Amino acid sequence: MDPLSKVFAALADPTRRTILERLAEGEATVNQLAEPFAMSLQAVSKHLKVLEAAGLIGRGKDAQYRPARLNGEQLGTAAAWLDDYRVFWEGSFDRLDAHLKNLTHAIDPLEKEKKS
Repeated sequence: MDPLSKVFAALADPTRRTILERLAEGEATVNQLAEPFAMSLQAVSKHLKVLEAAGLIGRGKDAQYRPARLNGEQLGTAAAWLDDYRVFWEGSFDRLDAHLKNLTHAIDPLEKEKKS
């Protein structure tokens, strides 16, 4: 699987997105990351492994204490990929807005005739 696909696959899970939100505040241990979830430490560790494989987090290597920290580089890569489509979406919304205005102008004269 290519790196960008790994990032989007990792981000597809709401638990992993919540973990990333927490890590945006600073590094944390597995125990700290597990606190808000009703799941085992093993389950949280599996989520961390997915995030690490996607390059979204890094892990410290201080004996048993292995804090996780956010790695913004891969998030930046995903954001840049999505940003390439911003022009498309903005153009789509602009075209929709223009179409709705045309519909409104086409309906207004009919409404005036009905009231007369």
